[in-house]
Amino acid sequence: MQWVYFGKLYKTKFQAGCLAKRLEQNGWIYGYDDPHLVEIFRSRKGRYGVRFIP
Repeated sequence: MQWVYFGKLYKTKFQAGCLAKRLEQNGWIYGYDDPHLVEIFRSRKGRYGVRFIP
């Protein structure tokens, strides 16, 4: 299994966390089944993103 990265980086961890919760509860909106694992990561430039394993 490989990580799927959501296509946008956010300035705050809170913004990324909101998206992560939305993916956990509403993954079907984006065409995925409920993801097995959702994670917030920090990029090298200090911005936050969301990745998940479908």
